[in-house]
Amino acid sequence: MAGVLFTVIVALCFVSSIVLVNTHGIRRPIRANDTVQLRFNEKRGEFRILQVADMHYADGNKTPCEDVLPRQFAHCTDINTTDFINRMIEAEKPDLIVFTGDNIYGFDAEDAAASLNAAFAPAIASKIPWAAVLGNHDQESTLSREHVMDHIVGMQHTLSQSNPYDANIIDGFGNYNLEVHGAEGSNLMNKSILNLYFLDSGDYSTVPSIPGYGWIKPSQQFWFQKTSKRLQKRSKAPGLAYFHIPLPEFEYFDSSNFTGVRQEGISSASVNSGFFTTLVEAGDVKAVFTGHDHINDFCGELTGIHLCYGGGFGYHAYGKAGWSRRARMVMVSLEKVARDEWGAVKSIKTWKRLDDENLTAIDGQVLWSRQPSGNRRKKPTHLG
Repeated sequence: MAGVLFTVIVALCFVSSIVLVNTHGIRRPIRANDTVQLRFNEKRGEFRILQVADMHYADGNKTPCEDVLPRQFAHCTDINTTDFINRMIEAEKPDLIVFTGDNIYGFDAEDAAASLNAAFAPAIASKIPWAAVLGNHDQESTLSREHVMDHIVGMQHTLSQSNPYDANIIDGFGNYNLEVHGAEGSNLMNKSILNLYFLDSGDYSTVPSIPGYGWIKPSQQFWFQKTSKRLQKRSKAPGLAYFHIPLPEFEYFDSSNFTGVRQEGISSASVNSGFFTTLVEAGDVKAVFTGHDHINDFCGELTGIHLCYGGGFGYHAYGKAGWSRRARMVMVSLEKVARDEWGAVKSIKTWKRLDDENLTAIDGQVLWSRQPSGNRRKKPTHLG
């Protein structure tokens, strides 16, 4: 009997050793995805990120498009969104795909899990690593916000995380960071030279006296500060941040100081939580990428940080008839330190592609470059 009991105890210990517990007590098994290490392409010395903002996926070919031209409407469904992702993957060959929230439109999704599976299917089929954060509509179907993120975390090829394991208390679901290491065979192959931060910007205010949308809370900012400080002790790598709801500081821009278009108001929280100041103080984040406002796609610099919209991607999301759905690309390039040796990050560039016949590339910009401060501001570059 004692031998049987010992065997049972050993078995339970083994099971416990392969299960991690996050800060909300959700038990999540280690997946093969956890061993994937993002790194720069050793041939091109680049790391390319495709941002997909506001898919608003619902029930596939049963879900009609919104705000398209009359000639498009009859045969336009969620499948147009799927086709657009596939075209972008084929054209740009990204190293990472980032979905910045409102991945599904909960009110019109009969089964949240099925809609999530369909929405992310192109990324999964491509076997390209991908990451996601939540918007304000993802939880409005048959799964709670927490369980939507849990479902995403369990999908193939995703690097998404429910929350960091070293945070005792943190608001939201989907706060995590990813490290991008140097090119294989280089001196920096085992060091992060690009840091990516993902945060849950919430859905709606839970404070009765504060109306409107959610915001990034102090607990999340504390986690970001701690993580940024830890990463910067290892190396002075630049960082990028992805979340759904734009910061109030997006209001600072008009047509004179950004690239792109502003065709609607900035739907940020009605209070300023100070996260932009937190980003400035940390010093490593060079650009922020959001969604939420579908017919804004501009990108402008404020206090050394570019604030960028992805532009509306999904066909079941509101848009503007005749104004193409679009996606934002980011390309981070390394400096060449020797004939066959890649060094640290040299520049960060961005552009958008339209879902037209030619996947037209527009609005190229240099967001950051490792040059003297007097040369940091760049004019939009031509995309050939």
